[in-house]
Amino acid sequence: MLRLLIISDFTEAFPEKLLQGIVRYSRQKKQWTICRMPPAYKKMFGMQGVLKWLIANNADAVIGQFDENDDLKLLTQNGVVVVAQDYKQRFKGIPNITGDYIAQGRMAARFYLDRGFHNFGYFGFKDVCWSDERYEGFRREIEEAGFGNNIYPYTLQKLDQLWFYEKDKLDVWLNSLPKPIGIMACDDNQGINLIGACNIRGVKIPSEISVIGVDNDETLCSMASAPLSSILVDIEDGGYRTAQVIEKMVLNPDSPIEDIVLHPVKIVERLSSAAYATHDTQIQKAIQFIHKNYTKKISVKDVMNEVALSRRLLERRFRDVTGQSIYQHISDLRIKRFAEMLTDTDDQIINIALTLGESDTKSIARRFKQMYGCSPSQWREKNHKK
Repeated sequence: MLRLLIISDFTEAFPEKLLQGIVRYSRQKKQWTICRMPPAYKKMFGMQGVLKWLIANNADAVIGQFDENDDLKLLTQNGVVVVAQDYKQRFKGIPNITGDYIAQGRMAARFYLDRGFHNFGYFGFKDVCWSDERYEGFRREIEEAGFGNNIYPYTLQKLDQLWFYEKDKLDVWLNSLPKPIGIMACDDNQGINLIGACNIRGVKIPSEISVIGVDNDETLCSMASAPLSSILVDIEDGGYRTAQVIEKMVLNPDSPIEDIVLHPVKIVERLSSAAYATHDTQIQKAIQFIHKNYTKKISVKDVMNEVALSRRLLERRFRDVTGQSIYQHISDLRIKRFAEMLTDTDDQIINIALTLGESDTKSIARRFKQMYGCSPSQWREKNHKK
């Protein structure tokens, strides 16, 4: 039996998702004992206290949010396998649960570039590896597209002040931004903070400032007045791979050190990014109405009722901004949501279609195959969460 301790802040979704992957792996083996410890314990009792707990409980391994001053050799020299969860920096000599942060930043930048944005912002921390590298990927993608002079980063917050921001400095930054602008927040916490700050100042989300976070913490994302769009990262799969690495190192202490790298999967779109780079307020209004209601049985006529435009003018201006007809835009959103529900639920395919206002299953199956290259059942078999 393998005994594992996880030191992390379980008020956040990241460690919960990581734990789900670890548990999934452990169930394929002999039963593991997995314990959780809040970071406050380490802060109160130090690494000596953590070691004392590990020895008393015959623990084989520990995953933790460690600081650069933590004496990790104290644990490894006592035969404990140590894995670091990215907190501020990566560690040498032990595995790190880290991420392809450059790719995550590039994904957010491409999202905004595809929607015609010419101004870009970044809201994050400085001297924190995951925030710095997300900004680096974001910046590179934008520079390569020819908009390197149109990037406005804000990296004045301290990681230790996760739930706090300095109002005066943030005011200056927000007031200086050209609009419309697409902003990547370094994580969902900062995305929520940014939306709250904009609400206080009367800045319109998403028509003036569009926001994307990272990690897709569904509870956090739903808290905002404009629910936060976020980059989904394969955290649960990373937990599974972390468990594999730990088992290998427990069985063979001389195993080579290998980091566990988490990859971006997709952007889960919500209202905070339901905008294109346009000053056409009627089209912005139409887009936001669609993103709020596309899971219902809405039509072009319903969109027309929300704006002061004739159908012909609405369709033309909508296509000029989005590159799509209104019908196609609604259809694509439904198909993307359909794909998510196929992987996230065990409900019957016909019931999922009905939930999205699609009574013609042949039609949605045909449109699904055009977008994803396979049938809904084939997609579910390949991607369903186990």
